[in-house]
Amino acid sequence: MRLKTALGIAAASAFLPSVASATNGYFSHGYGTISSGMAGAGAALAQDSIAAATNPAGLAFVGDRVDGGLELFSPRRKYEVEGPMAPPPAFSLQPGSYQSSRDAFLIPHFGANHRLNDRHALGVSVFANGGMNTSYPGDNGGPFYGGRTGVNLEQLYIAPTWSWKFADNQAIGISPMIAYQRFEAKGLGAFAGFSSDPSALTNNGTDDAWGYGIQIGWQGEITDTLRGGLSFRTILEMEEFDEYQGLFAEQGDFDIPQMLNAGIAWSGIDRHWILLDVQHIRYSDINSVGNPMLPNLMTAQLGDDDGAGFGWDDMTIVKLGWQWQQTDQQTWRAGISYGEQPVQEEEVLFNILAPGVQEWHFTGGFTRQFSDALELSGSVFYSPRNSVKGDNPLNPQQTIELSMYQVGVSASIGWRY
Repeated sequence: MRLKTALGIAAASAFLPSVASATNGYFSHGYGTISSGMAGAGAALAQDSIAAATNPAGLAFVGDRVDGGLELFSPRRKYEVEGPMAPPPAFSLQPGSYQSSRDAFLIPHFGANHRLNDRHALGVSVFANGGMNTSYPGDNGGPFYGGRTGVNLEQLYIAPTWSWKFADNQAIGISPMIAYQRFEAKGLGAFAGFSSDPSALTNNGTDDAWGYGIQIGWQGEITDTLRGGLSFRTILEMEEFDEYQGLFAEQGDFDIPQMLNAGIAWSGIDRHWILLDVQHIRYSDINSVGNPMLPNLMTAQLGDDDGAGFGWDDMTIVKLGWQWQQTDQQTWRAGISYGEQPVQEEEVLFNILAPGVQEWHFTGGFTRQFSDALELSGSVFYSPRNSVKGDNPLNPQQTIELSMYQVGVSASIGWRY
């Protein structure tokens, strides 16, 4: 009955509003409060029931437990335009500095895990993702002369998970991934002449889509003091955004890219863990994200298979985490991560809408054990300002600079039963 109750709560949480962080591109730097406190590291060391977001095999080691929490996330984004305006056919932006007004979001996460026996466990992890969330004022016509301009992407993942401990300290796991996403765009009417379907380009309200994929993983002991972990997530095949089939390549397609996580965790110092993870995200496989703006905008229409996209490159992120078990009741964490941001200098125009330019993340966290059953975890993170500057591809006399910094705080409660 406890497991049924936990799964019911997870299903209900799937319908909560969810907006997530634009950190590593539009993927969060970490999922769940515990992992987030170590810059997202945790492929080799699972400590809560959100762990399947990184590695489904980890649920074989967390026991019977339920976890739930919230993150308050604040990205501060702006763009600056320098240089003279030129007459048509050039497409010039109004010079000046403009800041997005959307700068605070609540992000829920939830997980539950139940051991069927000493070898098998069933669980579910529910977590959010997103990041293309901007809203620029309509001053001087707005960025693209369509009034208030921006996009809003929200994603939610539900990962039911089976894990199998096939040896004392070795496990594999599999998660059939269910994804739900919503999208809205405003203020893009100036690109109607470039669209295969101008009626499905902008200002069509919120459209949504469901999709699916699979994630598999291994986690286990390599030596007495060293653990390893490896997981792979396929492309999540999503339904098209029909209301925006004149914007996104492949008639509104916006699949979620494949991802690889690999890590080690070392406990050679008493009461300490050192974690090292590498994550690789293949943004370039998704045409609506990876296609460049030029020459595609001139050789194909928006919404076509080869239509212009955001021109994002793949990302490889290295995460270093540290955990100290000060006492049986108190644990401290810290972390740092780096990944070269995916936006290239020649892609700055479209990426006014989605300036996912962050590279460094610095994190800290703790867990306080109140009893054998109840614990409270917290984490904070700071991603310092980063920027990308390049020519306006439709008016090379102008330069556009995108910049952002981020802060966030997260808290969660864990209950063992």
